[in-house]
Parts: sequence; C-alpha cells; structure tokens
Amino acid sequence: PKADAGPGKIRIRLDRRASNRVVTVVTGLPGSAAEIAALARSLKLACGTGGTLKDGALELQGDHRDKVEAVLGPAGLRSKRAAG
Repeated sequence: PKADAGPGKIRIRLDRRASNRVVTVVTGLPGSAAEIAALARSLKLACGTGGTLKDGALELQGDHRDKVEAVLGPAGLRSKRAAG
C-alpha cells in the first residue's frame, strides 16, 4: 500500500472516530497553506459542517464525500474516493 497521496493526488476517505463519530478526510489538496485554508473554508461552508486542518489533511465532521467531490470537480481538482 502507498503512503500518503502525493501532490495532485486528492484522496477522500471516511474515518470512524471515538464514540462512533464519522469524519470525511480529504488529503493531497494542492496549493500553499493559505490556498488550502481557503479551500477548506469553502468546503466546510458547502457541506454545512465544522472541520479542521491537521497536517495538511482536511477533516470534516460527518459523511460528506459526495459534496466534497461536487465542489472539487468544478474547481478543476480531480479526486479519488478511497474505499472505506
């Protein structure tokens, strides 16, 4: 198995956290820290949820894989949904 996705390889996966909470994790977002932060803000707004950036990975509360793909597509960013 590969380690973290490299640049240009956006991955969307679902993680289950403590107390059975689900988070959508988006890794491999391109751009500078400021650009990634702006994209994270727009994704949180589009999904209507909270989230955080940790080590370059965006974590959104809940299952928002479809909405994330819907936002990234028109922005010209291709993503790959990881199984899980």
